[in-house]
Amino acid sequence: MLWDQHACVELVETADIGELRRYRGAGGGYVSVNVGYAPHAPGRTVSLLRSFRAQVAAIEGLEFAATVADIDRIAARGDTAVAFDLEDCAPLGGDLDAVAELVAQGVRTLGPTYNHANRAGGGCLDAVDDGLTAWGRDLVAEMNARGMVPDGSHVGARTTFGMCAASTRPVVFSHSNMRSVWEHPRNITDDQARAAADTGGVVGITGVGIFLGPNTPTLEAMVRHLDHAVEVVGIRHVGVSTDFSFDGETFRDQIARMPELYDESYTRWGLLEWMPPETFVLLGSALGARGWSDTDVAAVLGGNFRRVAAESWEPLP
Repeated sequence: MLWDQHACVELVETADIGELRRYRGAGGGYVSVNVGYAPHAPGRTVSLLRSFRAQVAAIEGLEFAATVADIDRIAARGDTAVAFDLEDCAPLGGDLDAVAELVAQGVRTLGPTYNHANRAGGGCLDAVDDGLTAWGRDLVAEMNARGMVPDGSHVGARTTFGMCAASTRPVVFSHSNMRSVWEHPRNITDDQARAAADTGGVVGITGVGIFLGPNTPTLEAMVRHLDHAVEVVGIRHVGVSTDFSFDGETFRDQIARMPELYDESYTRWGLLEWMPPETFVLLGSALGARGWSDTDVAAVLGGNFRRVAAESWEPLP
């Protein structure tokens, strides 16, 4: 099973969800699709979920997954299971009760902040990160209780340590690379990776060019980050994600139009490039060629994130 913990389509109701069929070269798997981020109010995310779920239901080869058993069943027949994630707590509208409502619609992962501080804590592009707030701790507790996985990608380092300390269930970095391999503010330190691993969580090495190296979305660059992550936290705590933008041109325009959300580290090496699904599905072969065992390849390509879902998606009694 190939498990992509985070991918992006254009955040409009008319986005073509059929693009997710490009993962079928993996022979069955799972993809988490983003349905909202910092600028979005709750109504926008609800509308996107309604549209995206309707499209998934109508497209052959795709199926919404409400449980880990659903994912296993869908992937076993060679199709792609789909659920959703959020980048930032803004789509909650400050209402912790919204966590349960979003879980019911398939949102299974949430990063409290997107690059910059909000009421939950600091962002990875902030000059100063004051850490997880009291409301942020309440948010993590609610996510733990309802079956939503806390995500440190895009979050400030101090805030991620607070998330790991506050959480009673695994914390992940769904799409973050290793800063020891390539210096970028969106990448995480070895200590952040260890903190997530200590919760039982997983670091998802991602295929965005500027997070892998100087805009190098290659399998070789991805394997370098994977090798280092495994060295730091062990094979059980490393996974993968593309963070692929099926709306690449729109996202590049957004970076230019919304400088308040990004910084020059997103444009320093030219137009942002991503690893497409057609390359991503070849990762297992690339790891095998490097001498990885079949067991380790299976763990990183999907088994580890599947374990987190199995430990986290059921609500607490």
